[in-house]
Amino acid sequence: MKVVKVVAAVIKAQNDSGNSIIFATQRGYGDYKDGWEFPGGKIEEGETPQEALKREIMEELDTEISVGDLIDTIEYDYPTFHLSMDCFWCEIVEGKLVLKEHEAAKWLTKEELDEVDWLPADITLIDKIRENMWE
Repeated sequence: MKVVKVVAAVIKAQNDSGNSIIFATQRGYGDYKDGWEFPGGKIEEGETPQEALKREIMEELDTEISVGDLIDTIEYDYPTFHLSMDCFWCEIVEGKLVLKEHEAAKWLTKEELDEVDWLPADITLIDKIRENMWE
């Protein structure tokens, strides 16, 4: 089975009430169109996962991020490929999160994490994110 190695950004911030929020995006194309995911993409040859993540977020969202700690590496078998996804905590350095490839986006609080229809690989990360989101 083909292995696809990708990176995903769990972009965190605080809302006006001081609660932690994370950024989720809705796919606008492909087999999994309309599913919710953490933004990111494929690692290109010669890139570190962190470099790939910074490049992908700049390409997809016109935003510069800082890449923090690895949350987890998700291994997930889709029908036609195996996904290996390194997921990192990230924060915005500069930019306004302009949607260039996604259909929609939302900032979610800990309590709202189950309100979107996550893609199968991304949903496996939700409990870990919920446990580690600060109040």
